[in-house]
Amino acid sequence: MLRLAADEREKVFGAIVVKRACLLTACFLLLGINTFSAFAQTSSEPAKPQESTPAKPQEDKSTGYPVTLNGRTIFSIKGEVAGYSAKDRAKAVSDRVEAVAEDYAIPVDSISTSDYKGPITLIQAEDRPLVTVLDEDAKAEKLSRQQLAMEYTKKLRSAIEQYREEHSRKRVLLAVLYLLIATLVLIALLYVLNRISRICDAKIQAWADSKKVSIHIQSLELVRAERIKTTLVGASKVVRFAVLVILLYTYVHLGLSFFPWTQALSGHLLSYLLVPLSAMARGVLAQIPNLIILAAIVVITYYAVKLTRLFFKEIEKGTISFKGFYSEWGQPTYKIVRILIIAFAAVVAFPYVPGSESPAFKGVSIFLGVLFSLGSSSAIANILAGYILTYRRIFKVGDRVKIADFTGDVIDIRLQVVHLRTIKNEEIVVPSSMIVNSHVINYSSLARKQGLILHTSVTIGYDTPWRQVEALLLMAAEKTQGLMREPAPFVLQTSLDDFYVAYELNVYIDDPHRMPWTYADLHRNIQDAFNEYGVQIMSPSYRFDPDRPKIVPKEQWYAAPAKPPDDQGKKT
Repeated sequence: MLRLAADEREKVFGAIVVKRACLLTACFLLLGINTFSAFAQTSSEPAKPQESTPAKPQEDKSTGYPVTLNGRTIFSIKGEVAGYSAKDRAKAVSDRVEAVAEDYAIPVDSISTSDYKGPITLIQAEDRPLVTVLDEDAKAEKLSRQQLAMEYTKKLRSAIEQYREEHSRKRVLLAVLYLLIATLVLIALLYVLNRISRICDAKIQAWADSKKVSIHIQSLELVRAERIKTTLVGASKVVRFAVLVILLYTYVHLGLSFFPWTQALSGHLLSYLLVPLSAMARGVLAQIPNLIILAAIVVITYYAVKLTRLFFKEIEKGTISFKGFYSEWGQPTYKIVRILIIAFAAVVAFPYVPGSESPAFKGVSIFLGVLFSLGSSSAIANILAGYILTYRRIFKVGDRVKIADFTGDVIDIRLQVVHLRTIKNEEIVVPSSMIVNSHVINYSSLARKQGLILHTSVTIGYDTPWRQVEALLLMAAEKTQGLMREPAPFVLQTSLDDFYVAYELNVYIDDPHRMPWTYADLHRNIQDAFNEYGVQIMSPSYRFDPDRPKIVPKEQWYAAPAKPPDDQGKKT
């Protein structure tokens, strides 16, 4: 089904291309028909002089200003007359020449020269003046006035004759015919291109499925076969698109060159693409020295960062050590040094960046700086707080900590956040700035060497000897698993209240991660010890002495769970 969908897409693509080619052809045909009808009208009666758009004159006065016809330069005028510049003279002559060229009633042989008493030679077609040749023009061309007038006359005859030949009915009909032939060739080439593309895609698909080619080093697969197939198919599409663009450009270029009204445009069509590319190429060539310096700075910076990373990696492993510098400082210190190296390289490289002196580049730099300063205040605060946490060695990965109201194990320390995993297997992300501004309890830092003290309280009436209570609490501690025997557990009497005494049992553990289970086991053993010896725990409050003491006899410690009444199940 996927193959069928691909074939359908190829057919749709081919149909779209053919439709666009036909539409483009229709436009050119309409242009040819309109041109032919306009030519029929101009051949039946003399046309009035029309204003034409001459080519943009050269600004260099040494070469003069061109006299053009149909986009082609006939000759240039350099001389200036008082109040009448060479540029204005060239434009006026171009307009008069175009009007004579469009008036087929004026034969080309009628263009001749006439000398007057003043220093003037007039070139005219029948009774229409075309060019006034002055001594200033002859002096600029280093010829006599008569020689220059004869040369202008020959060029004008040739240009007008060529113009009329190109605009003749025969040439227009041939242009339409050539356009039809070019369209048929384009459609055929597009069809062939579409077929070849489909065959290439099918070949690539079959080859990739049969060979299962992949790039790997031993057992490590770097590039999968599916990725290679996708890359080859993408390359095939790029080549097809490039060929399609070349065909369409060639067709448009030829179509415009067939008609005399668009020949000038066809000549400039390629320059519209090449001029920007050539300007870019000249700019790149001009910046080659700076680019070489930039490349050298990039290479030096790359290897400096690489050596720095290797150095601090060895510090992190413990291979290299310095007094007062801890191994866990290696990675964050490397990040700071890396930023400093890159910042220094950026400062050195900035003057060599192409366009760094332009106002646009400076404006964008200022805008990005302001945007960064406004939008990254909290991020910068968290990064600085992350470095403070690292160098203060408040905690490390694996420690059981309490940050504000969050208690859990540190599983990851980053510059901006710290990741905690609670005993409920929840992950909490705490910003570094919040940790710096709040109190932190580290249960693991001293537990490894001195032990962590867990404590729990019970309240017992004054009628029970305190020595018995303390003995029962120590007995419960002895039965609890996971407690340290050295230092030994101890009991404190924390308060003498109105109706009872508050006792606090303190025990040592060396594994803070088992705090919840140790507390649970300790509380179970306390209840068992007090129940076994008939001592009533007065918590949570005491108002009066009950008829019977609130204890659980030993024979009921392992009683089965109570069953619901029979009628309860029926009601539900």
